[in-house]
Amino acid sequence: MLRVRAAVWLARRGFRTPPAAAVQVKNEPVLSFRGGAPERKELLEALVRLRGQTEEVPCVVGDEQVWTADVRYQLCPYNHAHKAAKFCYADQELINKAIVASMAARRDWDLKPVQDRAQVLFKAADAISGPKRAEILAKTMIGQGKTVVQAEIDAAAELIDFLRFNAKHALELEAQQPLDAEGSTNTMLYRGLEGFVAAVAPFNFTAIGGNLAATPALMGNVVLWKPSDAAMSASYAVYRVLRDSGLPPNVIQFLPADGPVFGDAVTASEHLAGINFTGSVPTFKRLWKQVAQNLDVYRTFPRLAGECGGKNFHFVHTSADVDSVVKGTVRSAFEYGGQKCSACSRMYVPDSKWPQIRQRLLDIHRDIAVGDPVEDWNTFFSAVIDDKSFARIKKWLDHAKSSPNLKVIAGGNCDDRKGYFVEPTIVETTDPQDAIMNEEIFGPILTVYVYPEKDYKQVLQLIDNTSPYALTGAVFAHDKNVIEEAARALRNAAGNYYVNDKSTGSIVAQQPFGGARASGTNDKPGSSHYVLRWTSPQVVKQTYVPLTDWKYPYMG
Repeated sequence: MLRVRAAVWLARRGFRTPPAAAVQVKNEPVLSFRGGAPERKELLEALVRLRGQTEEVPCVVGDEQVWTADVRYQLCPYNHAHKAAKFCYADQELINKAIVASMAARRDWDLKPVQDRAQVLFKAADAISGPKRAEILAKTMIGQGKTVVQAEIDAAAELIDFLRFNAKHALELEAQQPLDAEGSTNTMLYRGLEGFVAAVAPFNFTAIGGNLAATPALMGNVVLWKPSDAAMSASYAVYRVLRDSGLPPNVIQFLPADGPVFGDAVTASEHLAGINFTGSVPTFKRLWKQVAQNLDVYRTFPRLAGECGGKNFHFVHTSADVDSVVKGTVRSAFEYGGQKCSACSRMYVPDSKWPQIRQRLLDIHRDIAVGDPVEDWNTFFSAVIDDKSFARIKKWLDHAKSSPNLKVIAGGNCDDRKGYFVEPTIVETTDPQDAIMNEEIFGPILTVYVYPEKDYKQVLQLIDNTSPYALTGAVFAHDKNVIEEAARALRNAAGNYYVNDKSTGSIVAQQPFGGARASGTNDKPGSSHYVLRWTSPQVVKQTYVPLTDWKYPYMG
């Protein structure tokens, strides 16, 4: 998978950058898990091994495994009687201890050649691609309620791609050097940030947690990784793979913690150099405000990178292919129970196409299986992640049933007796500004606004102005003029914009992911731009011709 061409040393008369190797990597293939396939057998065996087990996950500072008195459990979403993992929250004292240990390790790690740091990620990617794949997939399925394919595209393919492509980008960055001049040379040194990076991870993608922690570490930083309570088992497996792949102790500290306690501790430290975040808008705003309030404390201005979700749209023009619209929307809105940051939750359909699209959506809806993704591989999606999510989504279902502007045309029910199950729900609205079209739900609810066909230009403006988010969106049309019009109207409405494709499914290095407005800082993980966020470059000029006069020639 990895081929490295001849390395070239860049000598700078006493200053050297490490070898700038040209690296070729490819996206990790998504395995099929068809009957008889070896990956199917390995995954089934891993699921059997984990069945009924409760994994113990400690806090880890350096090589020390620490248990505090604040013990918590990760519950299986589709069977909340089962505890997938037992873990504990780091308290403020332990977080501060981790900061001290990280700072002690920072200089040596930052001075390591980038090849050595990159090799850790390449080795980890190979392990996840091979012997560790089934274990991490199984823990993602059980702990986060993912189906086989959703676990595979996340905890295997995407995570592997993050590790390999970011390592490639880091190596290639070393070759980006400034110009020399006669009598002097110039060198760009890509240093880590002067301090530590706090990585705050979400539950919905095992890959995101791994990326949030590993990429700053790759660039010479030390990291405090706060995994999600609801992704603990898989996150710890990824952390162990990194350590087993040569990551030294104290480079990444593994710190489950209460969100406010962690946020308060890291933002109070003078050594905070960055926050790498994926989660909710209120949490990111809270961290941003805390950083602002503590600016006089810090040794450097912290870098803040955040991805905060979206209210993603599908716009359908009368020239669209109906089959692509329907099947793409079903996948985007309902895969993983709508718990992807990029999931489609609002759809705009012309009145001339709505009867046909409506009927096809209802036909497919009848066949969508919701259940246990481990025991029944025909399950399309499983339970939502936890009781808080279930309660929030239930309020939206109640709103849809009680509002005079909304009509539930499919689904609408939920049941949390065994697991946190919510039916795939389709709602039709007569008010395109209803809250259900504006606010993020993070559940399997799709709301459709049917517009007069002739008003599509106004609808494009409506899409742009309805929601504070700007993460993903899709336009379905075959009229080239409409495609161009939509691109202009929706230029700022989505950071990942799709034409005749669904709003989900970005692939590392193909569609680097992120959005602006309330969706975040749009730093595009999966691209070469992302690694630059975690460096503090130093330019070194070295002159070889002595200065013989302090006067300039025109001075006589």
